Amino acid sequence: MRRALVSLLTLTLASPLAAAPTEEGELIVPCGGSFTEFKETLMTAAIERGAVSDKAAIFFQAAAQDPGTLAADQKQGVFTLPFTDFARRLISDDRLQRGLANSRDHAKIFDTIEAAYGIPRGILLAFWAFETDYGSYQGDFNTVNSLMTLGHDCRRPELFQPQILAALSLYEKGDLDPQTTTGAWAGEIGMVQMLPKDIIANGVDGDGDGHVRLKTSVSDSLFSGANLLRSLGWQPNEPWLQEVTLSPDMPVAETGLQTSRPAGEWAALGVSPRGGSFLRPDLPASVILPQGQGGPAFLAYPNFSVLFEWNQSFTYVLTAAYFATRLEGAPVFDAGTPTPPLSGEEMKALQSKLAARGHDVGEIDGILGAGTRAAVRAEQDRLGLPVDAWPTRALLDAL
Repeated sequence: MRRALVSLLTLTLASPLAAAPTEEGELIVPCGGSFTEFKETLMTAAIERGAVSDKAAIFFQAAAQDPGTLAADQKQGVFTLPFTDFARRLISDDRLQRGLANSRDHAKIFDTIEAAYGIPRGILLAFWAFETDYGSYQGDFNTVNSLMTLGHDCRRPELFQPQILAALSLYEKGDLDPQTTTGAWAGEIGMVQMLPKDIIANGVDGDGDGHVRLKTSVSDSLFSGANLLRSLGWQPNEPWLQEVTLSPDMPVAETGLQTSRPAGEWAALGVSPRGGSFLRPDLPASVILPQGQGGPAFLAYPNFSVLFEWNQSFTYVLTAAYFATRLEGAPVFDAGTPTPPLSGEEMKALQSKLAARGHDVGEIDGILGAGTRAAVRAEQDRLGLPVDAWPTRALLDAL
């Protein structure tokens, strides 16, 4: 994951491999070895780059390794759930009603954001809900310790070492306390879970107190989240997701984010909005089937893809995007009758077979990520199965 890396579920239950930034980083100092020497070397590098020496000394002196951070980094269970199960777990009537209440309670903030940034309140409410349950649980990992631990670890140090220096900059500004600031295990802070570099680049002092306080200020959090989405390419006042239905003869091989055409053209292929009309017939859009041709179907407009810069998990992004539509009045999706999902072990077996055939599925982790979906599509096409990217026992048996 690139920015708001950890959902409420990953904070409390598990963390996806997507819970690591995907943007290019920088290896500032060598990883591994003595943690004390690592701290000293990184502090020297920070001072050479302009950090205030006495602030840097305080910042790095108290930092400690956190075994819990490394343990959380290796948990992934929740993200093996199919979309319908995942959505039902995250979206309760209570969470929906509290979202609507927050929309009313902070209407002036949302109105200002929509006018200034073009970000709809449903999207911000959805991420606020999923990341921290509207701020009620923001993570209890010491932010500096987590970042230092991940920057010292040699798996992805180039991704986290720049975040350490960004956290030091926040400390110098008075917006982070290395002793008391806590958040998610991968270093995200506040109600919408932003990394230090993104706070520096996109943080907004929404309440005008001279600081960007994402842990305690609703205004700062929502304005900063909106500014981040705008910087990632969100197009103002455009839709992101719409539920649709498919005719029996709709060519499922045309579905998936790799195929895009104006919504009006989809109608000719048997795609119909589920109630009402297409939100923007002129915009290019993709038909996505999170659980194959028997399950729910959605039309994803260009803004949908922007959400992957917030979180790399397809299931998470789709659930958040769908919840945002619910918060803005859409009905409950039609779950359909999808083919039952593979078990975790069956998914790993499938990934192993796909990898053996030369497909890049990434880690054999039982998660239906982008690489596995692409490989499933390719093998479905080769074997004459419906090309809908949904792995089935029929595909597993055929391989």
